[in-house]
Order: sequence, then structure tokens, then C-alpha cells
Amino acid sequence: MGQVAIAILAAGRGSRFGGDSPKPLAMFRGRSLVSYALKAAGESGLAPILLVVGYNFQQVAAAALPGVNIVHNLQWQSGIASSLKQAVWMLEPNSSIDALCIGLADQPFVTAACYRRLVATYHEGASFVVATYKGTRCNPVLLARSLWIDAMKLEGDEGARQLMRVYPVVEVSCDRIGNPHDIDTKDDLQQLESEVVPKNWTEG
Repeated sequence: MGQVAIAILAAGRGSRFGGDSPKPLAMFRGRSLVSYALKAAGESGLAPILLVVGYNFQQVAAAALPGVNIVHNLQWQSGIASSLKQAVWMLEPNSSIDALCIGLADQPFVTAACYRRLVATYHEGASFVVATYKGTRCNPVLLARSLWIDAMKLEGDEGARQLMRVYPVVEVSCDRIGNPHDIDTKDDLQQLESEVVPKNWTEG
């Protein structure tokens, strides 16, 4: 099998969060939200790593770690599907890449181990994989190249979830190794500040 790439979607403004600063740059426990997502991506061992930016793209791109590929989504206002499509469009010409993992910039407790667990399932033969937490589908998601042509047809503010209505998807439990909490509002951020990361999380 070829490489599995990873894309962190960070193009939206986060209108529910309020203010003019991009939500991915909101500070959480002394670091920006996007830095957590990029750290998990880097530790996952997947490559290449894409950071899809849109709103205030220069500010968000400046938070990228060395080696991260910046993808500018000019259509970011049309919804998250546009960011997924932009990532696929950038990767499609590289025939050595067989699959793509997708994560979001506002989920700081999604770990590298979550990505690795999805990739392991892909290597066992699955072409469409989603992480679950307490039985609920969330992020990250993995799409094999065979699904990319349909991913390029997606529209609106919903990404790979649209494909789950059409294609069988393998669910992989990421309980104990990650947490899907996302940050939509400043209240979410304050509540998460007091959350204790479970000590039984592992990086395996």
C-alpha cells in the first residue's frame, strides 16, 4: 500500500465562536487550538501533512509547523466540504498516496493514536473508516483513494459524513485514546479548560 496523507481542516471563521480572530488560533491551555491538531498529525507518522486554511489564511498558516503543506481554500465560506475537496484536489496527482485522514482544528483531544488506529484498519482492507467515541461517529475519518472522486462532488457544511449515507463505513473505537470534544463557542472553550484528560489514555 502507498502513503496515507493527513489533512487538518482550519479554513472556517468559526462564526459561533465570535470575534474577528480565526477560531483555530484561539488559545487553550497556553497553546492555539490548531497547534494541538498539528501536533497530533505530526506524531501520527502520516505524510504529507496538509493544513487547509481560508479565513485570515495568513495568520492561520503562520501557526503551521515546519514541513506542513499549506493549502489555501478560496471557497471556505461555502462550507467544510470545500476544504475536504481542496485537500483531495492537492493530493490526487500524487499516485503514491492511497488514502487521506481528515481531522479538524477545533478538536484538541483527538490524538495521534486515533489516526494510527484508523490507518491500521485501512491496512486490514477497509476503504472508509471513522472514529467512534462511546459509539458515536466523530473525527478523524479516513478515505481511500477509491472514494476521492465522490468526495470531490460534496457541497455545503458537511464533509465525509455525506458519504456515510452512501458507502459502508468501518467504525473504529477511539475511546481511551482520544476525546472528540470540539470547540464551537467561547463557553465550550471555558468548559474544556476544566476538563481532566483521562490518565488511562494511551498513545498506542
